[in-house]
Amino acid sequence: MGQEEPMKLRWDGGDNPAKLGIMVCGHGSRNRKAVAEFAQLTTGLAHLLPHHPLAYGYLEFAHPVIPASLDKLGSAGVEQVVAVPGMLFAAGHVKNDIPALLNRYSAATGLPIRYSRELGMDARMVRAAADRITAALPPEARGGQGDAAMGQDTRQDTLLVVVGRGSRDPDANGNVAKITRMLVEGLGLGWGETCYAGVTFPQVEDCLRRAVGLGYRRMVVFPYFLFSGVLVSRIHRAVDRVAADHPQLDIRKAAYLSDHPLVLDTFRARAQEALEGDNAMNCALCKYRTQVLGFESEHGAPQASHHHHHEGLGEPCTLCDEDCTGACEEDVKAKAHYHVHHH
Repeated sequence: MGQEEPMKLRWDGGDNPAKLGIMVCGHGSRNRKAVAEFAQLTTGLAHLLPHHPLAYGYLEFAHPVIPASLDKLGSAGVEQVVAVPGMLFAAGHVKNDIPALLNRYSAATGLPIRYSRELGMDARMVRAAADRITAALPPEARGGQGDAAMGQDTRQDTLLVVVGRGSRDPDANGNVAKITRMLVEGLGLGWGETCYAGVTFPQVEDCLRRAVGLGYRRMVVFPYFLFSGVLVSRIHRAVDRVAADHPQLDIRKAAYLSDHPLVLDTFRARAQEALEGDNAMNCALCKYRTQVLGFESEHGAPQASHHHHHEGLGEPCTLCDEDCTGACEEDVKAKAHYHVHHH
């Protein structure tokens, strides 16, 4: 990333760039560690964009909610906002919930808001993921791709399992599979499998147990997630169960992305793209714009949010000291007044 002078973003071409604010929009979590990690990421982004007021907010399960943070930016003298979704791929939250909320706020207050695209498929994100995976390999397998065959045999003996969040949007799920392929080829690994922590298939434990039969002596499981939380806990518990049943295998857990410098740089780039008018999502396979096989009934569906009636609902989970143990999954499901995704 170098030591370049921090960039002053512009929108209206005026002389006061401080009138432009940055809003980072997250989903929210009842897990305290996940919320703290999101705040830490936004702090890192603020260092990259020191000339602009920056705030963050959530759709649900945590405070501050997005409208409250937009109010805060307005109180700081911001006259225009770039909103960046703090999410990896474009599914329902990015395509519907966040923009619907922003449109309502802008219409009610008159505050101009430009919406950036998601982090998405980006070479920086692939390299950040590669760093996390490489750190999980044994020392002899961490040589760079250009180092003459250094660790190549060990890498060829390694199977990578990339775990995505899982969505009802096949385009978002397909992007996780594309990330897997780029990482396997880029790192020179022996094989790759893709699975998901929820909503779609294959689920983590089923995938891992099938992968054991492929005969690789080492398996690296990488959660393609920005933050901790109940889903990452679910992944780790599945890994532990499979590892206990197959003690002869070297099964390793790679760290999730968190605030890797290249992740922060991708966020910065998305804000810049929005100002330059280059913020369009890749909608070639969006189920709302194209009659995607198996999802024809959703073609042309109106943009609408299902979060407006419960923004900020929920209190921090008290079942864990900090990191998620998964104990809250059944607790949350048992409380009908909390919004949960029934899979």
